[in-house]
Formats: sequence, structure tokens, C-alpha cells
Amino acid sequence: MPKTRNRYGVAIAGVILHLMIGSVYAWSVFTKPISGYTGWKETSVSFAFSLAIFCLGMSAAFMGRLVEKFGPTVTGTISSICYGSGIALTGLAIQSHQLWLLYVAYGVIGGLGLGSGYVTPVSTIVRWFPDKRGLATGLAIMGFGFAAMLTGPIAQSLMANVGVVNTFYILGGFYFVVMLVAAQFIKKPRSHELPPAIAKNAERISLTGRELTANQALRTRTFAFLWFMFFINITTGIGLVSAASPMAQDMTTMTASAAAVMVGIIGLFNGFGRLAWATLSDFIGRPLTYSLIFVLDIVMLFVLLLFKAPFIFALALCLLMSCYGAGFSVIPAYLGDVFGTKELGAIHGYILTAWAIAGMVGPLLLSYTHQVLHNYYVTLIVFIIIDALAMIVSLLIQRDFITNRQTKLVIK
Repeated sequence: MPKTRNRYGVAIAGVILHLMIGSVYAWSVFTKPISGYTGWKETSVSFAFSLAIFCLGMSAAFMGRLVEKFGPTVTGTISSICYGSGIALTGLAIQSHQLWLLYVAYGVIGGLGLGSGYVTPVSTIVRWFPDKRGLATGLAIMGFGFAAMLTGPIAQSLMANVGVVNTFYILGGFYFVVMLVAAQFIKKPRSHELPPAIAKNAERISLTGRELTANQALRTRTFAFLWFMFFINITTGIGLVSAASPMAQDMTTMTASAAAVMVGIIGLFNGFGRLAWATLSDFIGRPLTYSLIFVLDIVMLFVLLLFKAPFIFALALCLLMSCYGAGFSVIPAYLGDVFGTKELGAIHGYILTAWAIAGMVGPLLLSYTHQVLHNYYVTLIVFIIIDALAMIVSLLIQRDFITNRQTKLVIK
């Protein structure tokens, strides 16, 4: 009998991998230093982040296929090479004052590393924890959400001591080594490695009892519904994240310094929300959890519109950010419940294309309406409307599967 691997060791390796690539959320720490060193506009530097997130979402569909075909260790290794070299080449772009190289290095190469790294552990951990899908994916994706809190102070210290260029060289090498080692421990479970009781539990929590391929899943109405829900959740959340500080100052009496503190706090809710909501979904089910996410979104958006007290406004934003983080952590387990784990990596990769598009739509929608109308009220009303539509869709899915209407998964 081959040696049995510890599933918690696999999960820890997945968390470490996500902690590394999650450093992308700390890009704002580098914006001003890069601008000061090169003379580039801050908006030009910020675009590298948007490009990286877009490439993450779009490449995830392809990389999810590779997870299923070659295994997570291979895609994790690809991620370490792309992300590590992308960060190091970013240092070269800054040193040589080549803006196009910044976009290629950080946006494209780094984005490919993000996409391959993001899908690598999630579907694998779901397979190892069929009895605790929500908790397991919540832990991994929480690592992605919290990474900026670790990277920010470290990057600030490095830039103060070795300069902005050398900081990227050092971080690139560090990410490459750590991610490469972590990837070697992320492997799919073999038939004997899950106790029979745990393996059987996967059937108990399945909503359909079916194992679909990625191509079959794509042709179902349920996949289209889930993609739409995921897209709306990210559009709302990332839009609010992009303007949390100026919105708080414009709509309440909050000062700039207080708004900065608030931004840090809502980051905590973004991270912990990923774990809390995902764990809750193990007890009440993924369909009901997603419905509750949109209900809370709608209520809190109304609170932003109606209440101007800084504390209430900040609390509403914190809860909205917990819902934003929840969307990422609950969706992999939801996909596993509906379509099975046969090609979950590929299916998860396809759903992440919603992230790529929403990452552009949310911030652009909010900034454009504010620029034209000089307030945030219209955008918040739009967010309420689209969240209400997403809630209706989530209730349709919930109705389908609570009443065991498996005909909704008929492949077209």
C-alpha cells in the first residue's frame, strides 16, 4: 500500500501558495514609489494591476484545464516560474524606465502566474475535504485575501532599505522559491487516501449526484446562473473597494485619516469573510448561503444610501466586504456540489472569467458615474438593482435543487 499523504499538509501548502500570489493586492503600496522613481503617472502604474487581474481571470480558464490534465503540481510550478519571473522583470522594467515592459512583466507574465496559481490548490483541496468543502476552500482563499497585509509592511521596509528596484528582485526570487516548494506538496488524493466515511460524505452533500465534465457543465443553465451571480458579486465588491475612502469622505463627515483606517478594517472583513461564509455554507448549504450574501448586500447598500453617520457607514462597508470575499470562497465548493469534482479545476477556471470582466466593469462604472454626476448615489442604486437580480437568480437555483429538480442540469 503506497504511503498515505496528510490532507492537512496539502491544505497548508495551498494556503502558502495563495499567500504568495495574493501579494498582488498590495500593488498600491508600490504605485507612488514607482511613479517617483520613473516619472510615470500613477494611473499608468495602476493599470498594471488591472491588467494583471484581467489576465488572472482569463488565463484561469486555460490553466484550470491544465490542472485536470497534468495535475496541480505542474500548474503550481508554472505559477512559481511566471509569478516569480514577472515580479523580477518588473524590477527590470522600473530600472530601465520601460513602461511597456512593466505591463508585459507584471500584467501579462505575472497575471499568468496569478491565474495558474489561483486555480492550482482550490479544486485539489475540495477533493481532499469532501466533508468540509466550504471550510477548506475558505482557508485557502482567505490566504489570498490576507496576503496584502503581510506584503505591505515587508515591501515598505524593503523599499526603505534597498530601494524599489531591488525590492522587486528580492520578492521575485522569494516568491519563486516558496511557491516552487509549496507546489510539490499539492497533489490530488489517490483512491486509498480518503477514509470511506469521508469519501461517502461527498455524495451526501452533492446537490445533483452527478460528475460532469467541464464542457458538459458549460452547457447547463445552472453554470450560466452561477457565472452571473459571481460576476455581480465581484462587480459590486470591487467597485466599492476601488472607491471606499473617497466615498466615505464624500458621503459622511469622515476625515481622510479615519477613512484610511476604515480601509484597513474592511480588508480584515474581506479576508475573514472568506472563511466565515464558506464555513457557514457547510452547515446551511451553498445555495442558501449565496442567497443570504445578496440579501445582506442589498440591505447594506441601502444603509450606505440612507445613513450618514461614519460608524454606521463603515460597518455597512465592512459587511459588504465580507460578502465580497465570500463570493470567492463559496463558489468553488458550490461548483463541486453541483457538477462534481471530476473536472472541478477546469470548471472553476471558467467561472473565474467573471472576475476578469467584473474587475474592469465595477471600478469603471463607479468612477464614471461619479465623474459625470459628482456623487455616488446613482451607482449605489445600480448596485442594488443588479444585486436584486442576482438574488432572484440564486433563489431560482435554490428552488431547483432544494426540490431536487435535477432536470435543470440537462445538458443542451
